Amino acid sequence: MELQEDLRKITKKEDFLKFMEKLRDDNSVHSDEWENNDISSYLAGISSWVEDMDGYYKNMNLEKPIHIDWNFIAMLFYIGKIYE
Repeated sequence: MELQEDLRKITKKEDFLKFMEKLRDDNSVHSDEWENNDISSYLAGISSWVEDMDGYYKNMNLEKPIHIDWNFIAMLFYIGKIYE
């Protein structure tokens, strides 16, 4: 639950970097709680959520983001493949 709370507080690069560190740590410590433990299923989970995200925002009574930089998000995932 702490990760969900942290997620809502991300407003700048430093927040994002702290969140990513906590996410990695959570996977190391609580891998049994993760639905998607390998990279293939993790990416598939993200793709499935993006396909269904309109329903998520509607069901959670949240305002759906209007300006999503899909190219930047794709770049993050691609860079994870090649950057050390």
